[in-house]
Amino acid sequence: MKYVRKSILTLLFISTLISCNQKQDSKTSEEKVVPKFSQKQQDSLIDIYLKNGAWKKGIYSQDWQKEIDKGLKVDSTVAYFWQQKAMPLFKQSKYELGMHFIDKAVKYNPKKWQDYRAFIKCIFSKEYKDAIKDFKNYQEKYGYGFVMDHSYNFYIGLSYLQLNQFEKAEKLFKEDYQKTIKENGKGWLHHLDLFYYGISKYEQKKYEEALELFDQALEIYPQFSDVQYYKAKILYKIGKPEEGEVLYKNAKENATNGYSINEDNVVYERYPYQIRWP
Repeated sequence: MKYVRKSILTLLFISTLISCNQKQDSKTSEEKVVPKFSQKQQDSLIDIYLKNGAWKKGIYSQDWQKEIDKGLKVDSTVAYFWQQKAMPLFKQSKYELGMHFIDKAVKYNPKKWQDYRAFIKCIFSKEYKDAIKDFKNYQEKYGYGFVMDHSYNFYIGLSYLQLNQFEKAEKLFKEDYQKTIKENGKGWLHHLDLFYYGISKYEQKKYEEALELFDQALEIYPQFSDVQYYKAKILYKIGKPEEGEVLYKNAKENATNGYSINEDNVVYERYPYQIRWP
């Protein structure tokens, strides 16, 4: 009886060990994605199913999706196919559906698409905490960089603004501001970076410092109505209502003429702190 119990315990141990190893192997296989075809072969598939397929269809049509699905049947590890499935959906505010596809793109090529996914979370789906995590994780793996014309710190700072963590936002905008001037000079400062850096100070009632940054933004983009609006608000607050009133009227006129945030994706999404004029 003693030996029977020992044999049963041994069998249970071996069974558990095999099961654990199988689970570990499964996890490892999920993390290590092996492309089905070479890069040259995948480029040929992109020509067939995107250049001569989906891109000849309406971007928001089901035909676009079906053409890409044909390519995915041949090789589901082509990350660009998944990104191209996701992109039109984000532009239609179908975030939940699009995120499933962009997650696939990141799975098969994280270096290419993870920062793009983080951008989508910040500007489109408004998942600010997730955007911060995605950008920080990407920077840990691949370093400082840019996506959609702005630095990762810019989008992390923007996310902090939207989470009312103004000091954290200001710190990141300041780092980018100083980095840009040191490496390239003031001529490389971007009016939108200056706007949000100013907003981070405005929200903390650092009005004089905010005014300096807003003025720098207006030197680059004189008709920037959103900057003019917030500058006018500061002028009211610091006891200069006449100047504020004049600037407010200019801001409204410029907004009517289309001088607002001029990022490419503003046609799909309203950017943080962009004014909704009555």
